[in-house]
Amino acid sequence: MFDKIARIAQRYEDLEKRMIDPEVLADHIKLTELAQERSDLQPLVESYRRHGELKRELAETRELLEISEDPEMTAMADEEIDRLEEQIEALEARMQRLLVPRDPHDEKNVFIEIRAGAGGDEAAIFAGDLLRMYTRYAEAQNWRTEIVNANEIGVGGYKEVVVSVKGRGAFSRFKYESGVHRVQRVPVTESQGRIHTSTATVAVLPEIEEVEVNLNLDELEITSTFSSGPGGQHMQKNATAIRVVHKPTGMTVNVQSERSQTQNKRVALSILQGRLQEIEDAKHHAERAANRRSQVGSGDRSEKIRTYNYPQSRVTDHRVGYSSYNLPAVLDGDLDQFIERLNIADQTEKLAVVTEE
Repeated sequence: MFDKIARIAQRYEDLEKRMIDPEVLADHIKLTELAQERSDLQPLVESYRRHGELKRELAETRELLEISEDPEMTAMADEEIDRLEEQIEALEARMQRLLVPRDPHDEKNVFIEIRAGAGGDEAAIFAGDLLRMYTRYAEAQNWRTEIVNANEIGVGGYKEVVVSVKGRGAFSRFKYESGVHRVQRVPVTESQGRIHTSTATVAVLPEIEEVEVNLNLDELEITSTFSSGPGGQHMQKNATAIRVVHKPTGMTVNVQSERSQTQNKRVALSILQGRLQEIEDAKHHAERAANRRSQVGSGDRSEKIRTYNYPQSRVTDHRVGYSSYNLPAVLDGDLDQFIERLNIADQTEKLAVVTEE
C-alpha cells in the first residue's frame, strides 16, 4: 500500500511543479485540469506526509525510552508511544479509505426502474411495494421523487415503473439496489393460503446531465404520443409523451411525466444514456472481478440480491448475508441497515483490488 501511495505523492509533487510552469499558467483549461487532479490527491498525500512525521516521532521516542533511566521520563515516553501509535493506526485506516477510487456518479440524482418479474399480478403488486419502499426512504432524506413513466395493472401494481429521485448523494445510497428482489408470501388473491414466490427487477441509473449525453442521433428513433397518465385535460390535448428507441440495442424509453415534449425528451435521453452507461460499467466490473467471488455493487440485473419473506417477517440480503426481522419497517423505507453493510463490503472489495495492483 505504501509503495502505491509513495507514487501518488510523487505525482502530487510533479503536479505542483507543472502548475507554476509559465506555459501551463497561460493555458486556463490545462491549469484547471491539473488543479482538480491535485485537489483530488491532496487529502491522501497530506495524510501520507503526516504519517511519515508521526513514524519519525515514534522512532525518536522509542530511542529515548531505551536510554532513559528516569522512571518519570520512562512513563511519559510510554504514554507518548501509545498516543503516537493510535494516531498512526487512524491515519493508516484513513489512507486505505482514500485509496479506494471514488464513484463519479455518487453525488448524482437517480432514476429507479422497477419491473415485475416472475409471478404474474403478484409480481406487479410487489413492484408497487418496492416503489413505496424507495419513495419512503427518499422522503426520509428530504429528496424529491417523481414517477416519470408507469405501466399499471388493475390490482394496484406495476408491470413497469420509473421513478426519479432528486437529491445530493442519491446514487450513493440507491446504487446497491440493482438486481432481482424476491418476495415469499401468500398473495391477497390466493384462496388456499399457499405461499408464492415472485420477483421484481430493479435497475438504478445515475441521471446524466445534458452536457454529458453523447448519443448518435442517427441511431435514435424519437416519436411523440399523447400522455396516458395523470395530468388532466392538458396532457390529453397535447402530444407530450416521448418514446425513444435506441436502434443498435433495441432499448426503448417512454417518458410522460412532464408537460412539454422538450422536458420529456431530455429525461428520456438521460435515462437511455444511464442504461448504456450501466452496460459499460457492468462490463468493466466483470473484467475487474473475473477472478473474485464478491460481486457487491455490481448492478447486475440478473443477480438475486434480496429476499422478503413475509411468514418470518425477514428480509435477507444475500450479498452480505445480513437479515432483518422487521419486514414492515424495511418496506416502510428502513434501508440504511442494508446500505451501510453493503457500502463497507463494497469498499473492502475495492480496497483489495487497489492494493493488489
